[in-house]
Amino acid sequence: MKVCIDGRMILSSGIGTILQNFILNFSGEFELSIIGNPKHLLPFLTDKTNYSIIESDLPIYSIKEQIKLPGLIPSCDIFWSPHYNIPLFPIKAKKRVVNINDVFHLAFKHTTTLSQKLYANLVINQAIIRSDRVITISKFSESEIKKHTFSKKNKFEIIYCGVDHNLFQKIDDSQKLEAAKRKYQLPPKYILCVGNVKPHKNLKVLMNALSSLKDNLQDYEIVIVGKQQGFITGDPLLFKKIQEDPFLSAKTKFTGFVPNEDLPCIYNLASLFIFPSFYEGFGLPPLEAMACGCPVLVSHAASMPEICEDAARYFNPLNEEDMAAKILDALTTESNTYIAKGLNHSKKFTWQKYYSTQKSIFQNLIECN
Repeated sequence: MKVCIDGRMILSSGIGTILQNFILNFSGEFELSIIGNPKHLLPFLTDKTNYSIIESDLPIYSIKEQIKLPGLIPSCDIFWSPHYNIPLFPIKAKKRVVNINDVFHLAFKHTTTLSQKLYANLVINQAIIRSDRVITISKFSESEIKKHTFSKKNKFEIIYCGVDHNLFQKIDDSQKLEAAKRKYQLPPKYILCVGNVKPHKNLKVLMNALSSLKDNLQDYEIVIVGKQQGFITGDPLLFKKIQEDPFLSAKTKFTGFVPNEDLPCIYNLASLFIFPSFYEGFGLPPLEAMACGCPVLVSHAASMPEICEDAARYFNPLNEEDMAAKILDALTTESNTYIAKGLNHSKKFTWQKYYSTQKSIFQNLIECN
């Protein structure tokens, strides 16, 4: 089967993780043509992978992308776009598959400009109309897509994301942990957040909650892992909030982007992992934290209850008093039960399951042609 992949977002969080694991898990199973930057793609390709690279640095969400991308796609059985920014013009693929992980840009239109609203509305709807299958990552996301688009046909497939259990696990190597502590200058005790700095990650409310607990958190610091800039919808007010609060400015550390190979140590060393986001199509970091034996506290919103079930503690993401109370409770009460539940629960999510399902979708599409 000849499959062409738009791999330009291979280094992006979320979408990039899905792309990376697709290539690693499907080595040799398909004849792959991958569009993207060779320097970014090559680390995820092995000698067993049957591939060719179509070099491209076309910017995402651009007019240039729409004009030039269709001409780069070769004759193939399936063209797979891991994001909704599909080519709107005809392409030489027999079938199209698109991943739409969430519709944040439609659900939260007030956070975008008029041009961004128009683009998202047009392209997401066209992605559904023009694709033979739409893959999404939770029941919550499927319901949101149907709610905010003109979708009529039942062409959706839900596949839960996976955890790389060879990477994310409990670490007993004290030298490895100490090396990570030195590399990222991690404090002795810290509360951890992992995620890019965007408004829907809800970090401002989290900071308000943590500031209200300053008398109880003197022994803890706050470590935030993730990109801080370069987004359509960034969160510059968060940094202003931290700078103006003496407790937060002294206690908050931003690591910036951290490569996957270093993340397990950071999860292992944390006293508590918090995921305050109020809108997530899936939310992989809580499962990664669970797999590393870190107790998890998440917002009772969007896909979080569906994904985390009873392996996490929950709070109201819009209520900083509730968030503060749950943080204090999580830090002062025994967490062994949640750690054990988290370790067991995270094992249900594997990339092998994800791609076994995606492979079946591809095969069924071609067989039905």
